[in-house]
Amino acid sequence: MKKLKLTIVIALLGMASLVSAQSASLIVKGGLNMSNYYGSNLSDKNIKPGYHAGIGLDLEFIADVSFQTGLYFTSKGAEYTTNIPVIGDVEYNVTANYIQLPIHMAYKIDIKPGTKLFIHAGPYFAYGIGGTRSIESNYTADLDKFFGEQEVNTFDKKFGYKPFDIGVGLGVGAEFGVMVIDLGWDLGLKNIARNIESMPVYKPNKKNQSAYLSIGYKF
Repeated sequence: MKKLKLTIVIALLGMASLVSAQSASLIVKGGLNMSNYYGSNLSDKNIKPGYHAGIGLDLEFIADVSFQTGLYFTSKGAEYTTNIPVIGDVEYNVTANYIQLPIHMAYKIDIKPGTKLFIHAGPYFAYGIGGTRSIESNYTADLDKFFGEQEVNTFDKKFGYKPFDIGVGLGVGAEFGVMVIDLGWDLGLKNIARNIESMPVYKPNKKNQSAYLSIGYKF
């Protein structure tokens, strides 16, 4: 029911935007991600590089104010070490691929004809569609009992991460005619880690965070 309500709200926002927008532009975008997790019991964290690509929609309500959304494939993940009771240190290498829907409001500032600076912010919704999660550990006894195989699908229903993610994002960018450059940051608000069924005392807490640089073409 909650997901249905969310879908209805998103649809209504989209319809309202199409009706009242002064102008609309499609933007083909792609670029680089630099991702990691934040939460509890994380150490030796390293940035996980990735990429994103998709189609965006810019709907201008009034002069210099617009509604921005789109649908993107985005590759996130993390490299980190966590200490688990009995097992000890476990090194994780995670690649997590999502389909992501941002819902942002943007404010644009004219610099000169054909050139604008803009800032944007708002929530995002994402759903995991694939990737790999691999581990390294000195603990060898019954390791598959806790983690399955050494390498599994990132969103495995038992040993992987939860696929649904929600968060907030913000960014700054510039428009040069039909070209767009965008620098932004997404912060996940949902704990995507699953509890280990055979170890109820261990309650992991891991959330996404990602910086990105996009280059786009408007038409």
